[in-house]
Amino acid sequence: MPAIALEAQDRSRDANFSKAMHGSTAKSGALSAMLGKDKKAHSAAVDEYFSFWDGKGAGQETAADMAERREKYATLTRQYYNLATDLYENAWGHSFHFCRFYEGEPFAQAIARHEHYLAHKMGITEGATVLDVGCGIGGPAREICRFTGANIVGLNNNDYQIERATHHSEVAGLGHKMKYVKGDFMQMDFPENTFDYVYAIEATVHAPSLEGIYGQIYKVLKPGGTFGVYEWLMSDEYDASNPEHRAICHGIEVGDGISNMVKISEALRAMKAVGFEIEFNEDLALRGDKVPWYYPIAGEVKYTRTLADVFTIFRMTRLGRAAAHKLIGLMEMVGIAPGGTQKTADHLAVAADALVAGAKLNLFTPMYLMVCKKPLNA
Repeated sequence: MPAIALEAQDRSRDANFSKAMHGSTAKSGALSAMLGKDKKAHSAAVDEYFSFWDGKGAGQETAADMAERREKYATLTRQYYNLATDLYENAWGHSFHFCRFYEGEPFAQAIARHEHYLAHKMGITEGATVLDVGCGIGGPAREICRFTGANIVGLNNNDYQIERATHHSEVAGLGHKMKYVKGDFMQMDFPENTFDYVYAIEATVHAPSLEGIYGQIYKVLKPGGTFGVYEWLMSDEYDASNPEHRAICHGIEVGDGISNMVKISEALRAMKAVGFEIEFNEDLALRGDKVPWYYPIAGEVKYTRTLADVFTIFRMTRLGRAAAHKLIGLMEMVGIAPGGTQKTADHLAVAADALVAGAKLNLFTPMYLMVCKKPLNA
């Protein structure tokens, strides 16, 4: 497979932009953080992120458009999370991922169980050195740290998320067990054979090449170490030449900051190509659960079990979305919310619809689980 050109890193530029846009909001509450952005810097982030997508919808995008997104993968992802992080935290909590649900199970409990299950399947042990690739604001890392007693390093290319993750971990009393570092996961700075375990939860989908990111993980994992991942993938039934299929895939990409989605078969090929031994792989979305994993983003209130869940899920109903659209638009108009917040929120809603449509047609999964070993003689 041809090598992917890596985007040049400029950490000083990224840090300066993050400070300009987010200021000191990393230590604020989620809502006040969202409203406290510098409007000029926020507008610049909106312009840069949507320059990859505006006028380049499914059926309109060219090969050059798609190549540009892969070449600028780090910028695309960084600016996406500059815009979306506070919206995610306000709507979803500290763990930016999906999960399976049992009947009667509260949302927060199911999210935590999904994280525990990954740690269990990997066999993460107390005191182990663990890398979380694409750690977000550290929700899963904090939960896995509590569950296993491991020491966790979170890798992230977004300065604001690193600040927020550090703050939340200190508040949780876990600062001595966790640290968060800036870096591009396609070109990691860690020495070879550093970590006992590496995991990624719905994060490596942002890589322009799964073989590239899996190769980096293989490099920093100790021989005999374990890598576990919940991967976002299109199923092998996905046909890019089918307009409906491509529209669904494109909706996922634009609304979730993804340069290019790939199929399950490509993920398995990439994992083996870099040297991993696959010990377990399964699409957990196909287990036939009575409560579908996508019920929260489909706004299916009938599955909620707590008042907090009702509040979370209601926002994804037609009525909830319409109300949020008008409220955010009003807040922008009077200068409370920075310009572009409504546009970002609307694209998150487009992505939600595409995710649900992809799931119902068995074209997409957010939880293809792979647990792999780096050979002892590597």
